[in-house]
Amino acid sequence: MAPKNGISEKALALYDELLATQPGIERKGASMPYTSIHGHMFSFLSPAGVLGLRLPDEARAAFIAKHRSKLCEQHGAVLKEYVEVPARLLRDTATLAPHLAASYAYVSALKPKPTKAPATSAKPGAKKAAAKRTKR
Repeated sequence: MAPKNGISEKALALYDELLATQPGIERKGASMPYTSIHGHMFSFLSPAGVLGLRLPDEARAAFIAKHRSKLCEQHGAVLKEYVEVPARLLRDTATLAPHLAASYAYVSALKPKPTKAPATSAKPGAKKAAAKRTKR
């Protein structure tokens, strides 16, 4: 299913083909396709159909030099850890797959972001009872 933001079916299909090279990676996002693990995003497909990959310092510098790329920009901000994947490279899944693997490995090694647990209790009305006890 194509996102509602105008990303072409072709770009989305190429992104899905790339993601299929790494077992366990699931595409997320209804309007902007992305991948993440432990709360850290590591790839995304922009509304213009440009792939951004999050890479560690050395791999990022090597990628930019080798593929004549640049850092990603989104909404006027530079994403310092993300490289912009040239369109020609997005069409070359075999060449791009090791970069996705490096991105996944890099983010997998980061400390997981804390989850936001819902503020629910086991018993209905428990919050009200606790609030009354603290007011006394």
